[in-house]
Amino acid sequence: MGGRLDGRAALVIGAGSSGPGWGNGKATAVLMAREGARVACADINAEAAEETRALIESEGGEAIALTCNAARSDDVAATVAATVAAFGRLDILDNNVGIAVTGAVVDLAEDEWDRAMAVNVKSMYLGMKHAIPAMLETGGGAIVNISSVASIRHIGVSYAVYNASKAAVNQLTSATAIDYAGQGIRVNAVLPGLMKTPMVETSTGLASAYSDGDIEEMWRKRDSQVPVGHMGEAWDVAHAELFLVSDEARYITGHSLVVDGGLSLKIA
Repeated sequence: MGGRLDGRAALVIGAGSSGPGWGNGKATAVLMAREGARVACADINAEAAEETRALIESEGGEAIALTCNAARSDDVAATVAATVAAFGRLDILDNNVGIAVTGAVVDLAEDEWDRAMAVNVKSMYLGMKHAIPAMLETGGGAIVNISSVASIRHIGVSYAVYNASKAAVNQLTSATAIDYAGQGIRVNAVLPGLMKTPMVETSTGLASAYSDGDIEEMWRKRDSQVPVGHMGEAWDVAHAELFLVSDEARYITGHSLVVDGGLSLKIA
C-alpha cells in the first residue's frame, strides 16, 4: 500500500468492468485501495462490483461491493449511506459511469438521447447530490467526475449526445466546484482521450463507426489518431484520478484534466 490516501473512505461508482480486463473505474478503485483508501465498489452489475472488491481484498486492502443504478436517486442515496455505514465517513467520490452512444441528431432516437443523458450526466448530479452532505459531516472531500476529450473536440465519430453529455459534465463540475470550494470540497473532472478499455471494445456502435465491426481494425485506427502513437489504458485515467483526490492536488478545484496523448492538440 502506497499511503497517499491512508485513512480515507472512497466510493467509486462504476467500479466494475463491462468485460474482461481493466476499465477506468475498476483500475481506479484498485489503485485507491493500494494507496490506503477503504473503497466501496459500486456498479450496476453486482458481479463486476464483487470482482473488483475481491481484487482489492486479495491485495490486502479493505473494500465492499454494492449494486447501484447510478441514474436512480434512491439507489445512489442508499449506496452513499452504505459506504458511510461501512467506513464511518466518505472522503472521496469517483463518478466513473458513462456510455458511448453514436449517431448524428437526425439519426439518433429520442430514447437513446434520454438514456445517454441519464447515465452520463444525471449520474454525476446524483452522485454529488448525495455524497456532498456526507462529506460535509467530516469536513470536506474530493470528487472526480469522468468526462471525455469528446466534450471539447470532435474525435472522428458521429457522437452528438456523447459530445453534449460530456460537455455538460464539465460545466456541472466547475459549477459545483465553485459552490462548495469554501466548505472543503474539491471537484474536478478527468477527460480521457481514446482509451483501450472493455467499454470501448464492447460498444457495437463504436466498432461499426470505425471499422464496420472489426475490433482489431478499430484499435489500429484509434492508435493512428493519437500523437503519441497509441491509445491510453485504464491505468492512465486511474493515476490522473489518484492525483486529483490526493493532497498533492489540494489547491486544485474546478479543473478539467485532459488525459489524451496529445489528441486534443490536433486540428485534424
